[in-house]
Amino acid sequence: MSSVRIECVAREGYRIGESPVWDEKEGALLCVDITGRKVCRWSPLTRQAQAIPVDAPVSSVALRQSGDYVITLGTRFAALNWKEELVTTLAQVDEDKSNTRFNDGKVDPAGRYFAGTMAEEIRPAVLERHQGSLYTLLPGLSVVKHFDQVDISNGLDWSLDHRTFFYIDSLSYSVDAFDYDLQTGKIGNRRSIYKLEKEESIPDGMCIDTEGKLWVACYDGGRVIRLDPETGKRLQTVKLPVDKTTSCCFGGKDYSEMYVTSASDGMDKEWLSRQPQAGGIFKITGLGVKGIPPYPFAG
Repeated sequence: MSSVRIECVAREGYRIGESPVWDEKEGALLCVDITGRKVCRWSPLTRQAQAIPVDAPVSSVALRQSGDYVITLGTRFAALNWKEELVTTLAQVDEDKSNTRFNDGKVDPAGRYFAGTMAEEIRPAVLERHQGSLYTLLPGLSVVKHFDQVDISNGLDWSLDHRTFFYIDSLSYSVDAFDYDLQTGKIGNRRSIYKLEKEESIPDGMCIDTEGKLWVACYDGGRVIRLDPETGKRLQTVKLPVDKTTSCCFGGKDYSEMYVTSASDGMDKEWLSRQPQAGGIFKITGLGVKGIPPYPFAG
């Protein structure tokens, strides 16, 4: 095992940093600050983060095949023109609910944008239960609803052969798998492949590596864990210097660097003084594995 190194590359103090995505064209890391209501782009060259403010909680960002980005904003799927700082609504969900918002989202290998909702939080991870749903924005801009009764719709990714969809509903403390049909985007046969240990706390964002293993950020657990979805075994734990680790992705020139986002919401002064890097972006090197490039939205 090569020596793992952890560095806080951006001390941005995000309230809820989330949805890290590597933008190869820009050579930069995208992410969002959900409650800070901004889409961010951090450059390893300048070591600076740019931010575009938006008018609602923004919970995920993804690449778009035609250029620029797509985001989940409040209960909307939207397009973001970075240069002009222009947001255009593509579709709306949960119109019958007044207190939900999107949470994590990711694009599948066929270019569909999957994202789920949750109730607005009273405080971190405390909310009205079973208010969320899982949706897909299709390239033609219509929306499919897969299921409801979700607590906190979170981490998602696909197996390397595209036959399995992995998904996290945080308050189930479980990483789940579904059979996946790439042609239709349909999911079925849900099962749990890993239940989190007490000290791992709440499963949050997730990504896959080139060996088909899953990496899960543990909110309030201060770590990312590597899981084997075939055996349901935990293979590795990487602890970070902040408790509220929220999500992870691979990036860098050859996708050998892992980027981890974190949050500072819900932390008092004393807690923040112990963890001054809370809400920062971390880079982990020396893991000895690589990730795969993110898929762009085809619409």
